[in-house]
Amino acid sequence: MKPAGRVVTLAPHLAELVCAAGGCKRLVAVTAYSNFPPQVSRLPQLGDAWSLNLEAILAQKPDLILAWDGGNSREAVTRLAKLGLRVQWLKVETLDGVATALEQVGGWLGTPDAGQTAANRYRASLAKLRDAHRNDPPIRVVYQIETSPAYTINGKSPISEALAVCGGINVFKDLPTLSAAVSQEAMLLAAPEAVIYGGEENTSAMQAYWARLKSVPAAKAGNLFATDSDRLTRATPRVLDGIDAVCAALATARKRL
Repeated sequence: MKPAGRVVTLAPHLAELVCAAGGCKRLVAVTAYSNFPPQVSRLPQLGDAWSLNLEAILAQKPDLILAWDGGNSREAVTRLAKLGLRVQWLKVETLDGVATALEQVGGWLGTPDAGQTAANRYRASLAKLRDAHRNDPPIRVVYQIETSPAYTINGKSPISEALAVCGGINVFKDLPTLSAAVSQEAMLLAAPEAVIYGGEENTSAMQAYWARLKSVPAAKAGNLFATDSDRLTRATPRVLDGIDAVCAALATARKRL
């Protein structure tokens, strides 16, 4: 198949994967919140991952569209495929899956060597991180999103896997859905020893939330840590930086407990 020359990505992490696999110059348009590498911020934006502007996508005349399996509207993307556009769905469910995604994207772009090099580099760095933190003492953690109500993730989320690299035990790993709201009562019963939340969250609201739950070990110790959610939640090589930051936060948390 002819290498793609005009690529459109339908989620921020897909733009990052394209660039990591050697295809940044082939990107012609992205979706909102695509901000890494910095140059993709200057590209036309085609709506966001959940509300795509199909007319704007067609106007770009792409020869490859990368779609987020699990995030984009399947109906909208199927319409694009029915119009004869080449669509590739991509789903990354684990940390190891990032390397596989880099290889796949490199193949679709016609940059297999760059994709393979990036995948190999990622695998080596992930293995090094896992080895460095293999003996970290376990600590009970919640990854918190918002406060009214608080949301979190279950054990099937790659974020939960990232916490585990650092010895973090996801206190809500058994939730029935990938993400869900949790009550203050449930948070009290879960008794996390550390809280990790995205830096884009309202810090004042987060602190006020935990002031109401001051009997929880995390609140008692002041173990509330903001992190760069783009690094930690996007399935790209930058997740390694996110994990590194979480490991440092949890090391601090252990000392405070």
